[in-house]
Amino acid sequence: MMSRPVVGMKGLCRPVPDEAWARYSARPVRSLDELQMAAAIRAAVFMSEQACPYEEEYDGNDLCGTHFLLFDGAEPVGTLRVRWFADFAKLERIALLPRERGRMGLRVLLAEMFELVARKGYRRMLGQIQARLWPVWSRTFNCRLLPGRAPFWFSDYEYREIEILVPAHPDALPMETDPYVIIRPEGAWDAPGVLDASAERAPGQDEAA
Repeated sequence: MMSRPVVGMKGLCRPVPDEAWARYSARPVRSLDELQMAAAIRAAVFMSEQACPYEEEYDGNDLCGTHFLLFDGAEPVGTLRVRWFADFAKLERIALLPRERGRMGLRVLLAEMFELVARKGYRRMLGQIQARLWPVWSRTFNCRLLPGRAPFWFSDYEYREIEILVPAHPDALPMETDPYVIIRPEGAWDAPGVLDASAERAPGQDEAA
């Protein structure tokens, strides 16, 4: 049984039921195949349902952000994107296939996202949400409308800016973290990676043995 994102769940307004963890899983995108899954979900939601133009949906930031995928069993059914700035992360492009809306998968996706953001040491995020969805997001995770910030428009929808509070992680990764931990795959810092084994080829290892 995979460990649950205990810290990440603290970022949500409501707990994630056990049955949600039995059905859903979420993880960072780590391959081109998984990136295509995320792009396909976004095309179905934003381009097909909301008539967002291609050049506005695929905005030049997809290769410099961290993407997450939500799975119902083995099937990808949701995605989101996080981009990184000096003292905040930005939550973007949350998309769920129609049949997943109102179900518990979204909370699994967000909990895994919060866990990774908190592990990186961030304590707040910026969100740009469709204004009509503020009541939904205000009941989903700990957030507030940014004071003094006017609504704005893009892709024919009105948007508002929100600040999302990220729970502190007791094992946040400082720059002094072990080098083999830092170079492991995104979000998988507690499991030995492929480069851990290369330490065995370091000069002097044979003599030490």
